[in-house]
Amino acid sequence: MKWATRANVHVDRAACAWLIRRFIDPGAEFVFLDNLAEVPPGATPFDMRGAALGHHQDRCSFETALASFDLIADPALEEIGLIVHEADLADDQYDAPAAAGLDILIRGLTLTSQSDDATLAITDRLFDGLYEHTRRQLITGRSPA
Repeated sequence: MKWATRANVHVDRAACAWLIRRFIDPGAEFVFLDNLAEVPPGATPFDMRGAALGHHQDRCSFETALASFDLIADPALEEIGLIVHEADLADDQYDAPAAAGLDILIRGLTLTSQSDDATLAITDRLFDGLYEHTRRQLITGRSPA
């Protein structure tokens, strides 16, 4: 399936792309555009102004996607949602210390990557690691060694 989002990927778009590939559509293909009017037929837009999978009710697009695809029951994904929210919106709504580091890492990647696809190839691995670390921490009650 095709998915469309804005060009120049940052934390919320990278998180959504990872969520889509990991939990919704493993064969997802992404197109990067400037606005919603350019979305090709059959593609599902996300993290774009006016998209159903966008910012709504003080939530970032990742949080909207979690709710839309009924993934909120996964406590690790819910925790990552708080981190992505703080990294993207910086509104201090949640206590998410990892948000600043995630924001810096992804900003740095966008400065060194040749394309949005190249950025997502790396951020997919970052989010895999964040998910596994968060999952194990929630299970054991302590940070994994």
